[in-house]
Amino acid sequence: MLETPTPMPLTDPHSHSPEACLTAFKADVQGLTGAEAARRLAQHGPNRLPEAQGRGPVLRFLSHFHNVLIYVLLGAALVTGALQHWVDTGVILAVVLANAVIGFLQEGKAEAAMAAIREMLAPHAAVFRDGARMTVDGADLVPGDIVLLEAGDKVPADLRILEARGLAAQEAILTGESVPVEKTPGAVAADASLGDRRSMLWSGTLVTQGTARGLVVATGPATEIGRIGGLLAGVEQLTTPLVAQMDHFARWLSFLILLASGLLLVWGYFVGHHDFSEMFMAVVGIAVAAIPEGLPAVMTITLAIGVQAMARRNAIVRRLPAIEAIGSVSVICTDKTGTLTRNEMVVAAAETQEGIFEITGEGYAPEGNVTPAGNLARLARAAALCNDAALSQRDGSWVVEGDPMEGALLAFAGKVAGDLRSDGRRLDAIPFDSRHRFMAVLTEGAEGRLTHVKGAPERVLRMCSDVNVPEWLARADEMASRGLRVLALAERPETDERIDPAALETGLSFLGLVGLIDPPRPEAIAAVAECRAAGIRVKMITGDHAGTAAAIAAQIGLENPHRVLTGADLDRLDDAQLALEVASVDIFARTSPEHKLRLVTALQANGLSVAMTGDGVNDAPALKRADAGIAMGQKGSEAAKEAADLVLADDNFASLAAAVREGRTVYDNLKKVISWTLPTNAGESMTVVLALLLGLALPVTAVQILWINLITGITLGIALAFEPTEVGTMARPPRPRNAPLLSGELVWHVALVALLFLAAVFGIFSYAMDRGYPLALAQTMAMNTLVVLEIFHLFFIRNIHSTSLTWAAARGTGIVWIVVVTITVAQFAVTYLTPLQMLLGTRPVPLADGLLILAVGAAFFAIIEIEKQIRLGLRR
Repeated sequence: MLETPTPMPLTDPHSHSPEACLTAFKADVQGLTGAEAARRLAQHGPNRLPEAQGRGPVLRFLSHFHNVLIYVLLGAALVTGALQHWVDTGVILAVVLANAVIGFLQEGKAEAAMAAIREMLAPHAAVFRDGARMTVDGADLVPGDIVLLEAGDKVPADLRILEARGLAAQEAILTGESVPVEKTPGAVAADASLGDRRSMLWSGTLVTQGTARGLVVATGPATEIGRIGGLLAGVEQLTTPLVAQMDHFARWLSFLILLASGLLLVWGYFVGHHDFSEMFMAVVGIAVAAIPEGLPAVMTITLAIGVQAMARRNAIVRRLPAIEAIGSVSVICTDKTGTLTRNEMVVAAAETQEGIFEITGEGYAPEGNVTPAGNLARLARAAALCNDAALSQRDGSWVVEGDPMEGALLAFAGKVAGDLRSDGRRLDAIPFDSRHRFMAVLTEGAEGRLTHVKGAPERVLRMCSDVNVPEWLARADEMASRGLRVLALAERPETDERIDPAALETGLSFLGLVGLIDPPRPEAIAAVAECRAAGIRVKMITGDHAGTAAAIAAQIGLENPHRVLTGADLDRLDDAQLALEVASVDIFARTSPEHKLRLVTALQANGLSVAMTGDGVNDAPALKRADAGIAMGQKGSEAAKEAADLVLADDNFASLAAAVREGRTVYDNLKKVISWTLPTNAGESMTVVLALLLGLALPVTAVQILWINLITGITLGIALAFEPTEVGTMARPPRPRNAPLLSGELVWHVALVALLFLAAVFGIFSYAMDRGYPLALAQTMAMNTLVVLEIFHLFFIRNIHSTSLTWAAARGTGIVWIVVVTITVAQFAVTYLTPLQMLLGTRPVPLADGLLILAVGAAFFAIIEIEKQIRLGLRR
């Protein structure tokens, strides 16, 4: 079990001054003594996440045998073994073992998820101990330690910032914020959301610029990332609707069949006065015919085939039942950063004295267009020279080294005028600092010495002497309202070789504004539209700001993009109010891991099947709770991948729509398998039951029933597992979460097909007996009739949502014809080869009677197809 974290002196250090935090933690800026650090380590424990206790590999493997239909399979193996039908026994046991091995290899996610989060903690940290700087193991950090950080460091524990110079941290894995967040020592409001606690650094995040000195206020399970690990360990993982229904259905169907078989045995022996051994064999045949013992195997194989199909669509399945779950989702809760967006900043707009410009292009590639055409050369030069980042091509794609916003400015400069870095040699610079909120660079080039400045509009505009400040502040606010992050750029000729900070306060020439955004993926827009057409509601849940979330939502086509609920709004709602609100609101901003988990749970409380996509550590608990958790494979954290059911290998939201389509196809194929198996099993068993109740000769013997189950029970079902996607699959609404496995339509189909089987088999059997044929020949004809009916039923069930009377439907798939030919050859062998005749008690069937059997099969197909067309017509 996860350990309970030791309470800390302050639960909200972000809202207290640095001095108050030092006092509360009994710490000093010169650090703890070695003895005090050892004492606190013993009190609070190491700075690592404790491992959750999991089941051992043996128990995990054995748990995959704990299923009613698997018990039935094992029971059937015992019966067939007792009857010395070793082929049947071998096939059944092989299927049971394959099911267990596949399940064992696919599952065990929770332990891996916790391990992935543990690996995110920094291995070492620079601290003050005994008044001297030293490096210690990250696990040895304790509350009260003073930690030193610089750009590129991973934050080793939750820290209250004491001192900071130009500090920024990338917190996307925890908060969902697209860009690095400026950090300052100043206290913030006690109720500030996680992303707004600028006075804190969080364990597992990355320092992107600047330096800092911080006080350790939480370690191990008490950190924010540790708290997420605790949430993950405590999240109940839901079973999928089909798995739950199949377990319930199999339990009661098996009990019913076994009870009915026992009563029939008692009735036949005591009332019908049949020989007990013969009656027992007949009842075994009935039970084997009626119980769908091959169904778990065919379901597993169908899901495994779906795994391969999804892999071809870049969706990697980590748990087999998730395929069925993704096909049934009615709501997709998606993270924004890196999922709907590229997680790459890009300059999307610029405004200068000449007008407003739109800039196109993707990612950090310096390729794109400016509309309308205009002279942005000076603005682009300032963006390129007042910049510490670098762009490079790696494996055919452009990547940024440094701040993503500065990388976007370099790409913008490249789009406007190519590489401008060569235009100036840097002489001096003032790095960005959150206190003065600008960066300045002095360069010398063809136009002499120039100082370029970039920073917050409200700061830079007041440093310019040639601009209407209120007007341009209003323009900057208008850009920000569109979800853009706005920077102002300015320049001034210089004569000195150094920058005088005081002289920068006035006299600059304003160049313009640039608006940056983490843009939506183009393919995500199409994918959202396809999901909406399929009746799937898409909801954005992000840690980013409400304005940014609303702007992206409008671009990707979410419903009602102007209504946004923030984490603070959610905190004011109880569970009942949240369940009402979540149905109509599609955008949730500034959310924490608890908020995401609450939202998924609230949607499920409304009876909806929920898919959750994400890539950060903060998404892991909700990914685990969702009916289908989907992580991004390229930019996703290992914790998110391990908590998810599926991983999108290409981070392409469009692959999600393809996965939904494939999931619906798999579910359709599972329904086809069930819709084929239950009626045929019912038809087989009813022929024997009716004969026993009427005191007639059995139309099919017990050993012939076992043969039919062997040759058709799994093979024809497997053929259905390979069926392609039917036309209109994504035009159907999602099925309800509580949709019954045995719908009224399926029950009617089972009854109709069973009665037609009964009529056909007894009809052929009675015809043969009337012709004076030997009993063995009549039973052979009845057995072949059952096989022919099952083959015709296969061609019918391949198109459960459309007509089967088309050339495409008749042509079938390669696997269908392989199976049909195999079964036909096998039936010819047992009917006409003497050794097999002796084994199954069969006789050769005359050609005319064989054609009659085929005609009966065709008539059966025509009847059920006409009935389907009537039913489809009434549905329209």
